[in-house]
Amino acid sequence: MRYYVTVGHRTFEVELGPDGTRVDGRPLDATLAHVEGTELRSLLVDGVSYRILAGAAHGDTRDLHLRGRRFAVEAVDERTRTIREMTGSAGGPSGPKPIRAPMPGLVVKVEVAEGDAVASGQGVVIVEAMKMENELKAEAPGVVTRIHVTPGQAVEKDQILIDLRAMEEAVSQEG
Repeated sequence: MRYYVTVGHRTFEVELGPDGTRVDGRPLDATLAHVEGTELRSLLVDGVSYRILAGAAHGDTRDLHLRGRRFAVEAVDERTRTIREMTGSAGGPSGPKPIRAPMPGLVVKVEVAEGDAVASGQGVVIVEAMKMENELKAEAPGVVTRIHVTPGQAVEKDQILIDLRAMEEAVSQEG
């Protein structure tokens, strides 16, 4: 089965078959396992183990958390990609998404204020979950429009912590 996996602005062709896994035509020794009863996945790539938290899904896009960083990852099969190409249909909006809690936890620190401009990859809030501090980052440049949490507040999985708006939208609404 062939999939097209987009992380940021880069798309990878991933082929899963009886002969193993290939990424962009190159063989890769990879195994993915679901940790029972959790949203955690254990990914073993060429002998190196990674712990991935599968966060909120938005259509074909899913938030994945790896080493304290959030990645919006879209995976579509060959058929879906072909239909999109034929109809000129693209994925959802490309602006910044709200920052959501990847799992239940406690807000340790809010690193921005309403009205602040943030860069792609900039840390905006730190949440402690499972005895680990996770810095949640903006996945696209934007402006903080609303902060829904304060330090010390308990949050639930997928709860919106911070709302962002695309830079262009912020400029046009101010003028």
